Amino acid sequence: MDLTSFLTSLGTSFAIFVILMFLFNWLSRKPGNTVIYYPNRILRGLDPWEGGSKTRNPFAWIKEALTSTEQEVISMSGVDTAVYFVFLSTVLGILVLSSLILLPVLLPVAATDVGDKLSINATSNGTFSDLDKLAMGHLQKKSPRMWAFLIGVYWVSFVTYFLLWKAYKHVSALRANALMSPQVKPEQFAILVRDIPAAPAGQLRKEQVDSYFKTVYPDTFYRSLVVTNNKEVNKIWEELEKYKKKLARAESIYAASKNTGNAEGKRPTNKTGFLGLCGNKVDSIDYYTEKINELIPKLETEQKATLREKQENAALVFFTNRVTAASAAQTLHAQIVDTWTVTDAPEPRQVLWPNLKIKYFQRQVRQYVVYIVVALTVVFYMIPITFISAFTTLDNLKKFLPFLKPVVNQAAIKTVLEAYLPQIALIIFLALLPKFLFFLSKAEGIPSQSHAIRAASGKYFYFTIFNVFLGITIGGTLFKTFKTIEKDPNSIVTLLATSLPSSATYFLTFVALKFFIGYGLELSRIVPLIIFHIKRKYLCKTEAELKAAWLPSDLGYGTRVPGDMLIITIVLCYSVIAPLILPFGVLYFGIGWLVLRNQALKVYVPAYESYGRMWPHMHVRVLASLILYQVTMLGYFGVKEFVFAPILIVLPILSLLFGFICRKKFYRAFQDTALEVAAHELKELPNMEQVYRAYIPPSLGSEKIDDDQFEDAQSHVSRGGSFA
Repeated sequence: MDLTSFLTSLGTSFAIFVILMFLFNWLSRKPGNTVIYYPNRILRGLDPWEGGSKTRNPFAWIKEALTSTEQEVISMSGVDTAVYFVFLSTVLGILVLSSLILLPVLLPVAATDVGDKLSINATSNGTFSDLDKLAMGHLQKKSPRMWAFLIGVYWVSFVTYFLLWKAYKHVSALRANALMSPQVKPEQFAILVRDIPAAPAGQLRKEQVDSYFKTVYPDTFYRSLVVTNNKEVNKIWEELEKYKKKLARAESIYAASKNTGNAEGKRPTNKTGFLGLCGNKVDSIDYYTEKINELIPKLETEQKATLREKQENAALVFFTNRVTAASAAQTLHAQIVDTWTVTDAPEPRQVLWPNLKIKYFQRQVRQYVVYIVVALTVVFYMIPITFISAFTTLDNLKKFLPFLKPVVNQAAIKTVLEAYLPQIALIIFLALLPKFLFFLSKAEGIPSQSHAIRAASGKYFYFTIFNVFLGITIGGTLFKTFKTIEKDPNSIVTLLATSLPSSATYFLTFVALKFFIGYGLELSRIVPLIIFHIKRKYLCKTEAELKAAWLPSDLGYGTRVPGDMLIITIVLCYSVIAPLILPFGVLYFGIGWLVLRNQALKVYVPAYESYGRMWPHMHVRVLASLILYQVTMLGYFGVKEFVFAPILIVLPILSLLFGFICRKKFYRAFQDTALEVAAHELKELPNMEQVYRAYIPPSLGSEKIDDDQFEDAQSHVSRGGSFA
């Protein structure tokens, strides 16, 4: 990519961002759009604008984001969101401090060198990009100027260690304060028990669980809930809920028809066949009412059968205080590890019920199988991504699709294609992957939604590193210099090393596209706005349907965090090789902090709360990126034949040691709840019956059902034991 194409890409991306930002300011002032731009505040009963839409400054959202406190983020979006902003702030700090030294020192050192003849000849037929002159590749071999770049590697590494250490301490304090909250949280009074052995002859499962935990915890055991196979009851319950929604919709249509001049109105009808396209035509209200009346007794019968006959080898056990629950969750209960496996209970909304029955060794086997599948996915995805990175270059398009030459050779089209085509193709291709990785993570037998998201996030991170960062760099090089490598196979290392600085221009454009257009679309919320208005006008007939049309999601950590990790990996690895990438990294995380701060305070609603358990994974992956950077620099200095390159060998060792120390010092408190934290006083005594009922699945939660009918699965010690 030449300088003109690069500047065109950058300028166009910036212009689009500015347009989207002003579009956000205009659209967010419209009263009919408040549910799209302020849903979090609306759901909490707060005024969307805090002072009125007509008097707001167009840049007021920036001031509000900058002046918001961490406690405000926690109150609006939870601890996990606050921890995510600690991550953004930490990475931003790393890049800012790195830029303060590397940019004023390394850019003049590279630009004023006479240039490396091998690099010039190896890039593109004897010409050299203007941007590449600002990179380390411009230095001559064995040049003493490389000392500046070597010291720069050390500077970036020690800045990263310092800020990661501070962040780990801060997040640990955030987690502890959240867990010490005086508010009653059901998951703090419960544990998850899996791998329950077969009940002795003549003993019911609930009696077995009660007896076991009553013996171990005689004073604090409250009640147990045996997990059941809910597949059939869920199917009936979902069908019942579907007909209830259809009935509400039909009644709403009928009520609306009375306001069109016809006092009696027109009763809606539907066909009973496939997708409502065929079959008998019936009155919708009568038909749905009849279906509901048929399903209610069927559901109650299936509920009873499920709770009595479909019990699994897992249970939730409840205690009357937090300390006992925290202690039990981290204690070995059985001599044999594959029986009575106890962990802390997930939040009620997080539980993946079908996974709880999976046995210990099955979980181990599933985990290894999933790892193999992920490894194969990484390997085979490398082929299409490498193809995309190579094929979508302009020269290759003209070569393989010659009929495009007349179009591609036009100056304006050529500039736009060079600027955007490879990056857009890559972003679209990557968008297909996350759901598959989340499915694989759940298949491991993980018990909670947040744990599955953390696992999928890890898989996605390593996938992007191998397939995007390494795939683009190696793929572009192999295709571009295939004939040279064919003539001289031994030149592959030299060619790959000298290609690293020139690959930086691709990643500069990729990062710019991500933060300008990506965050512009994030802020403007154009797509959700269009979808909402289409649904409101043509599809929504009830208040419930209207609310479902605008109800926001969460921040989407499963894809957002790996995306951020890819950017920090790219920026770190090129920070010394091509320091010009640093301002782009600063802009990515700086604009991201501002935009997402606004979204966290006003838009997104957390789907779960794990009290910062994502942080250790973020920390490890930033360190992995740092080690990749250090190893890359060690190899690159070697290719440049700098005799002092071995001085860098100590850095990967220091990084591994730093990670080991952090894990030993901090990680245990993220894996388990410290007892001194759990012992903190509550604001009021917990209502244990409410704590217990929070875990009853909706399909089993009929108010008509008396607990005495379900004692096989829902056991208790005493009804009088709950606190008021």
